[in-house]
Amino acid sequence: MTWDAFRRGNAGAAQGEEELRMLWKRYKERDDSQAKDRLILTFAPLVKYVAGRMNSHLPAHVEETDLISYGLLGLIGAVERFDPGRQVKFETYAVARIKGSIIDELRSLDWVPRSVRARSREIERKSAELEHRLQRAPTDEELAAALGMELEEFQAAITQISNSSIVALDETWSVSSGGEPLSLIDTISDSRVTNPADLLDVTVLRDTLADAIARLPEREKIVVALYYYDGLTLRQIGDVLGVTESRVSQLHTKAILRLKGRLQGDGEVDQD
Repeated sequence: MTWDAFRRGNAGAAQGEEELRMLWKRYKERDDSQAKDRLILTFAPLVKYVAGRMNSHLPAHVEETDLISYGLLGLIGAVERFDPGRQVKFETYAVARIKGSIIDELRSLDWVPRSVRARSREIERKSAELEHRLQRAPTDEELAAALGMELEEFQAAITQISNSSIVALDETWSVSSGGEPLSLIDTISDSRVTNPADLLDVTVLRDTLADAIARLPEREKIVVALYYYDGLTLRQIGDVLGVTESRVSQLHTKAILRLKGRLQGDGEVDQD
């Protein structure tokens, strides 16, 4: 659902364009606190819309109501800093502020030890290095040896990373050594805007990602396909593969780490 459709569904909160212009004028020229409150209430549904979109990419234990609370701070800041004289829609400006506020708050609440984050980055880097050298995806045994770890220790690390994974929407992903880095936010489409350059960037990223997925080990490829394309849960995928849900979680985490290592690596790896 687009924001315009969402806003039409909350027509009671929406104001006429002329009334909005008057509210902006009263607030910006006279610092009218009542006008400010009216503006915040008018655009409050935008926070719910953004929080709902973001919540679908976060773990199940993250409450949407918490995201709305974080996003309201971003909306208030957007109202305070917005310049109605610029040729920019307030909604476009506010979305970035709301998303940023939610992401900042989630990061401040991050419960994951730095050692886990560092180990995740180390596995990503080592996986990309080994794949570039071997011209294929490294096995668990090869990765564990390269990291100076026992196989059981490596698999325990994968499980720990899996249990602490949150995808940051502003995390940068490099599509190639010479390309500009993209963030996940950059790849989320906006039906109100048609920008050929953005469409090209998204197309390149999707093609690169599809190529990287095609080079995953078979079981990891199946997990990615069933999880992201068919919408199966980890438990359902475990039933399909005949393994435990925990094992599927490990396969999923390894696939994501391999993909991140490839997309962030300096060179591309030829397919076997």
